[in-house]
Amino acid sequence: MTVDPSKISTSITPFAMIDKHSALPREQEILFTMHTVFRILEITQTPSNSRLWEVQLTITDESDPQLAGLTDCFKEEIEGRGWHRMGRLMLKVGHFDQAEELYNELLKGASDDSDRALIYHMLGHLKGQQGKYPEAVKFYENSLQINRKTLSEDDVSSTDLYNDMGLAYHNMGEYSKALKYHEKSLKIKEISLPPTRPSLATSYHSIGIVYDRMGEYSKALEYYEKSHKIREKAQPANHPDFAATYSQFGRVYRGLKEYSKALSYFEKCLEICKKTLPEKHPYLAITYSNIGDVHRLMGDCERALAFHHKALNIQENVNCNPLQCATTYMNLGETYREVKDYTTALTYYQKGLKIREEKLAKTHPDLAAIYHNMSKFYFSTQKYSIAMKYVQQAVEIGQEKLPATHPHLVEYRETFEKIRKKQ
Repeated sequence: MTVDPSKISTSITPFAMIDKHSALPREQEILFTMHTVFRILEITQTPSNSRLWEVQLTITDESDPQLAGLTDCFKEEIEGRGWHRMGRLMLKVGHFDQAEELYNELLKGASDDSDRALIYHMLGHLKGQQGKYPEAVKFYENSLQINRKTLSEDDVSSTDLYNDMGLAYHNMGEYSKALKYHEKSLKIKEISLPPTRPSLATSYHSIGIVYDRMGEYSKALEYYEKSHKIREKAQPANHPDFAATYSQFGRVYRGLKEYSKALSYFEKCLEICKKTLPEKHPYLAITYSNIGDVHRLMGDCERALAFHHKALNIQENVNCNPLQCATTYMNLGETYREVKDYTTALTYYQKGLKIREEKLAKTHPDLAAIYHNMSKFYFSTQKYSIAMKYVQQAVEIGQEKLPATHPHLVEYRETFEKIRKKQ
């Protein structure tokens, strides 16, 4: 542990030697202030004991340019004062139960409509993070209804609310509604904000996600590029928002079957997540599962399983969105099917299917995806009548909810024909 006094700001004293006051002076204890930040220089295994690792640390403070840049960015993003700011921070690091408890208490003591509108908005955001999208929409609508009493429909302060409503509808599989709210938010921002504001990047990113889910990959890439260019100018390179952008690039290239590119972007996402998020954060699990899925598609099922189980180890031990867990179960099912371990595959498919059927509307596109996977499973085990039942469900949902040329719907129809020829 290294402390260079010449690199420490004179405005604070971040540590004190307390060996003279310690019960064990020979230990030469040092007391550090709360929230002291160290940079990890090197991690090495000790030669005398393979179970011990030595970590070389050097102290930083607010004069460190990289840390200062990131801290200033977070301060700007995590708005509000007092408990409101604490609530936003809890949401950012994934402490959803504590955040919900805090916001419910704040709602009880809210003194005016402005406070209530903000709290309803944050409760909606929280429900969205938990995968409770219809509840999220209700909170957003409550917030919007209050705002309409005093604000015009195109007031810039409503743009985040419109964007969050778009995200909720996107997660509910209502892509047209999602696009409507995202475009409404973007239109106001483009008129009201400078072109380099990170808030604009958020809107471009959100619209890109909807086009990705609609199978319009070139449009998705166009919006992701716009978002990325703004973030490169406005945010430090180690900002967590870059992880989200890299993840979406990875999803698009996976959809385009350019797996090496997809893997590269998912690994960039993972690198940032490991530096900026707690080790059990739900978003880390999503990234592990995405990497695992690409390894499966590239034919490396052994590595795929390792990453999926890493994801599951987080998801089954923290309070995360159950739909994220369902995706990992589905990915595990696919991987075990490909290595012909059909018993284990079916176990994971059924777990994923149970969650999605409980949490999603009957015509949600994500249900079609798992019905299609179940049909491939039963085709592999030569149970063609059951396979046909599942693929028909996938095709019906796809025809209702997806564009006619969507790659997923095309694949569902191809599987349908393959099964039909076997019957």
